[in-house]
Amino acid sequence: MHIAFLINSGYGMGGTIRTTYNLAAKLAEQHDVEVVSVFRYRDRPFFDPGPGVRLRSLVDMRRHSPHYEGQDPEHALPARVFPACDGRYPQYSALTDRRIGEYLARTEADVVIGTRPGLNAHIARQTRRGPARLGQEHLTLATHSARLKLMLRDTYPRLDAVTTVTEADARDYRRILRLPGVRVEALPNSVPEPHVCPSDSSGKWVVAAGRLAPAKRYDVLIRAFAGVVTERPDWGLRIYGNGRERDKLRALIDRLGLYNHVFLMGPAHPIEAEWAKGAIGAVTSSLESFGMTIVEAMRCGLPVVATDCPHGPGEIIRDGSDGLLVPTGDVQAVSGALLRLMNDDALRQRMGQAALVSSARFDPAHVAARYEDLLTQLVNRRGATVHRARAALLGGAYAAKDALLAGRIALQGGQA
Repeated sequence: MHIAFLINSGYGMGGTIRTTYNLAAKLAEQHDVEVVSVFRYRDRPFFDPGPGVRLRSLVDMRRHSPHYEGQDPEHALPARVFPACDGRYPQYSALTDRRIGEYLARTEADVVIGTRPGLNAHIARQTRRGPARLGQEHLTLATHSARLKLMLRDTYPRLDAVTTVTEADARDYRRILRLPGVRVEALPNSVPEPHVCPSDSSGKWVVAAGRLAPAKRYDVLIRAFAGVVTERPDWGLRIYGNGRERDKLRALIDRLGLYNHVFLMGPAHPIEAEWAKGAIGAVTSSLESFGMTIVEAMRCGLPVVATDCPHGPGEIIRDGSDGLLVPTGDVQAVSGALLRLMNDDALRQRMGQAALVSSARFDPAHVAARYEDLLTQLVNRRGATVHRARAALLGGAYAAKDALLAGRIALQGGQA
């Protein structure tokens, strides 16, 4: 099977890029896989696409490149196919419309997979007849604007399937959009087995990682840790990542007198070794479309304390078994859950081992197998549909030919 992924940029370091490469690399062990990047901003991709995965780009945005197209007059004209309601719209243009359309019109892929709403719209509208069309949702329907939801409702019926990363979001798609004839399946993101030894639970560090953005609510985690250190001053908190909240969080740490206990570590790549140095993972988001950092921590043997926010944590953590779920925004509940694990070595170790076992269900091999099953069904269904359409077309042609022949015979008989 020839599988093509269409992505905004395969050269950056976002979560969608990472999960696309995880899936593509595993599928490439059995199939012909390519990742088509609309834009190319770097000479080399930040993440390794994996052996067997072909990476190509449609528009060269490298200023040092002799093929730089940022000044192309067509790139100054607004996009008409890529929808204005997609947040990436300012990046797109008449040039990207044309390049994406040309690719989709001639692709030899058996299935084309889009990785964001605007690209899914391209796939729905411009893919030649034949390939199966799948649109991925890497965020959530609930967080999309009303305009974007209307676009999805009008455009997605031309897709064969839509995948979400949580069951909760799949239910929203089925209930709210009601896409006739379109399969809606929940298929989680995948996280490979880390190339480090799992945590032995002895390091007295709570570890968190992700963008320093308002939705991550690191302020809740820091305030909760202020309550922790009054009882367990021997523990510390490390937060990895960058973002616009950094200065606010730094000021909060200083104001609470936590400068010897809470550390903003900046970004770390790879992150696995940093998880393994800790004993507890923490996620205090107000919203998660999935929860990649939860799975990453669990794959390194850490039990995770997480807020039970929409949509992902409750589908990843088995509360009381491999981690603890607490109410969203509840500082005292976060403090209490952290202290519960800090104060009970046996519980912490038991939950860490359970996290290591249960998180294996997110291994790329398991997720890719589910994708492979879905894609095979879509390709077979699409093939059967095309075959029926051709048969009907041929049947109509034969019927017309028979009618014409009958008419000629009747005319000849009348002349006789």
